[in-house]
Amino acid sequence: MTGKHLTACTSVLVGKDATVDGSTLIARNDDTFLPLTPQRFYVHPAEHLTEPKTWTSNQNGFTAPIPTDGYRYLATPNVEIEKTGEYAESGINAQNVAMSATESVYGNPDALAFDPLVADGLAEDSLQTMVLPYITSARDGVRYLGNLIKQYGSPEGNGVLFSDNQEVWYMEIVTGHHWVAQRIPDDAYAVTANQVAIQQVTFDDPDNFMFSAGIQAFVAEHHLNPDQDGWNFRHIFGTSTEKDRHYNTPRVWFGQRYLNPEIEQDPQSSDLPFICRTSHKISVEDVEYILSSHYNETPYDPLGHGPEELRTKFRPISMNRTQNSHVLQVRNDVPAAQSAIMWVCFGVPAFSPYVPFFANVTDTDPSYSQTPRRLDDQSAYWMYRKLSMIVESHYRDFIEQDVDYVTAAKQNLRTHVAQALAYAAQENLSGEALTAYLTEQNHQVTADMRQVTTQFTNDLIEKGLTLSKLTFNMDKNL
Repeated sequence: MTGKHLTACTSVLVGKDATVDGSTLIARNDDTFLPLTPQRFYVHPAEHLTEPKTWTSNQNGFTAPIPTDGYRYLATPNVEIEKTGEYAESGINAQNVAMSATESVYGNPDALAFDPLVADGLAEDSLQTMVLPYITSARDGVRYLGNLIKQYGSPEGNGVLFSDNQEVWYMEIVTGHHWVAQRIPDDAYAVTANQVAIQQVTFDDPDNFMFSAGIQAFVAEHHLNPDQDGWNFRHIFGTSTEKDRHYNTPRVWFGQRYLNPEIEQDPQSSDLPFICRTSHKISVEDVEYILSSHYNETPYDPLGHGPEELRTKFRPISMNRTQNSHVLQVRNDVPAAQSAIMWVCFGVPAFSPYVPFFANVTDTDPSYSQTPRRLDDQSAYWMYRKLSMIVESHYRDFIEQDVDYVTAAKQNLRTHVAQALAYAAQENLSGEALTAYLTEQNHQVTADMRQVTTQFTNDLIEKGLTLSKLTFNMDKNL
C-alpha cells in the first residue's frame, strides 16, 4: 500500500435532523504515519480547459483523463507533493458538495483473495482531485466514484464521506472493485475508525444504499457470507482482529459513549453499531470534541491518571500526527451561497481550535495557502503545531490555560460566523459581492486568530521559563 495513511483517521457523520441547526456534518481527523507532513489550505479555481488533461499520481502511477470542466473547490493537500503525493483530503466545491477522503479501511483475506487490490488503481492520493471538482450532490459523488473504481480499481481500502445540504453518505471501498455506500439517516449519526463499518445492506432500497455491480453474486459465488441470516457488509468484507480491538473499536466506542452516555458498551466489541441515534441534538462543537479527544475522563486517557497499562492500551482519537482535522458543515437556515463552512484545525485537535472558513470564496490567506516545509513564524500550520507541542510538553502546567484559550476561541468564532451571516443578509449581498465579502471575512478571522494565538503561545513560553529545574532557592541577602 503506497498511501499516506497507515491505519489512521477517525470520522463522524451526522444527518440534518440530528443536528442542532439542521446542518449536515461530515468530519474527520486526517492522520499520517509521521508526526510532520505539512499541509496547506487553498482554493482551487474552476477549470474550463480547451485541451484534454491527464492526471498522473506520483505515488502509484495511476493515470486517467479528467474532465475539461470542473467546479471551484477548497482542498487541504500536502506541501511536499513531489515527495508525499497530492492527497487533497477534504473540501467543499462550488455546488456545496462536501467530501472527505479517506478513512482507511481493510478488507479481509477471504474477500481479497477473489478480488485483489489493483496496484496502479485510484488511490487516496488522487481520489479527492479526481472526484470533488466534478460532482453536483453527495449521491452523485458516490455514483461518480463508483464508476471510477469499476473502471480503474482500487489499490487500498478507503472510506469516503460525502454530504450536501440534504444527504450524508458513507462509502466503503474494500477490495479491488467492490464497495457499498449507505446514506446516514437524517435523524442519525455514525462514527468510524479504520474498520469496515457498514452492517446490514438492503439491496432493494436505492434511496439509502448504493453498491458495486455484481457484489451479491460475487459473495454468493465465493461463499463469503458467514452469517445464517442477512447480508452484513462488515461481517462479509471486514476484519475483526486483536489489532482492531486495541486500535480501532475503542475510538468508535468513545464517540458513541460521548453522544449516548446512557448506553453501556465494551470498547473492544466488534459489534458496535454503525447507525446511531441520540435524544439530543448534535452541534459542530460536539463533533469537534470527539475528534479532539483522547479518552478524556476514562482510565484509558494517555494524558490522564489511570494505570499505565490502561493509559497505553488503546490508540486515542486525537494524535500528534493528526495533520488536519475538519468539520464540513452545510447549513439549511441561511441562503445556499453562504451555507457551506469548513471548520479547520491544523494543530493537534486536543489543544487547538477549529477555525471556520466560508466555502464560497476565491482564495485563502497566505498563512494557510503557502505552508512551508519547515517550521516558520508566518504559517497557520506551524503556528498551531508549535502551540500543540508547547502545551503537551508541560501538560499539567498548561492544560487549564489551553482549555480556556480554546473555549474562548469557540465562542468568538461562533460569534464571527453569526455576525458575518447577519451582515450579508442585512446588506442583501449576492453574487460576486457576497463572494468577495466572505473571502474578506476568512482573511479577517485568520488575522484575529493569529493575534490571539501568538499572544497565548508567548504567554505559555514565559510561564515555561519559570518551570526550569535548573534553579536554586537561596537567601536573597547572601
